[in-house]
Amino acid sequence: MTAAKLAGAALAALLIATTGSVPADAKQAAAQGRKAGAEAQIAKALADPARADQATDDARRKAAEVLAFSGVKPGDRVIDFLPGQGYWTRIFTGVVGPKGHVLALWPAAAAKYAEKPLPELKARNLANVTAELQTAALPTVDQPVDLFWTVQNYHDIPNKGVGETGLNAFNAAVFKTLKPGGVYIVIDHADAAGSGMTGTETLHRIDPAVVKQQVLAAGFKFEGSSNVLANPADDHKAKVFDPAIRGRTDQFVFKFRKPR
Repeated sequence: MTAAKLAGAALAALLIATTGSVPADAKQAAAQGRKAGAEAQIAKALADPARADQATDDARRKAAEVLAFSGVKPGDRVIDFLPGQGYWTRIFTGVVGPKGHVLALWPAAAAKYAEKPLPELKARNLANVTAELQTAALPTVDQPVDLFWTVQNYHDIPNKGVGETGLNAFNAAVFKTLKPGGVYIVIDHADAAGSGMTGTETLHRIDPAVVKQQVLAAGFKFEGSSNVLANPADDHKAKVFDPAIRGRTDQFVFKFRKPR
């Protein structure tokens, strides 16, 4: 346990012993101690020499900031959905630690995208990671998780004729994977306000407002957003793969919570 956590816990214990309850200030102090401990663990995970090959991307991805915003902490069970090359999975393994677990999941429809990264991720023999290609079209787990995380994937789900009906089914499945109070993080390329889903297959972007509407309709509560990946210079007109904007697109970071 970190010094910050110990201090918060000690203060709370003292106040319980003397008053029989925990005042609001003590609860706040304990929460701040937990937050500081989680942020220290994130920093440690990012500094792990084992991920030196990917660390040069941390600043561009605002890794420390978005992980802290998510609230991920040691002991958590995390789903990294459509994990690409495993960038976030390899960070999560250090954040959640030996008492946590990371599930790097590719749905059945994304089998071709798992061909190379899945065996490479398994070859790392990360003790607290399960990497698998699921047989189902929608995410499923044996035990509920604390965090469902997906980055630059949400806009792809309605493509190839799947439509909004498929997105609604996806969000309902995410809801089922989470514990009560669990967090759903969606990071994606922003499209112009009012564009809805018109650019999901052409520009690989999606209107943030429609994402919020769809996720709330699945029963989630909106916890907040972060602008650390926002780029006002992006006019939302170019494909995200256009060299003029690739790696610097305007992105939204949304945090939703399953009601307790």
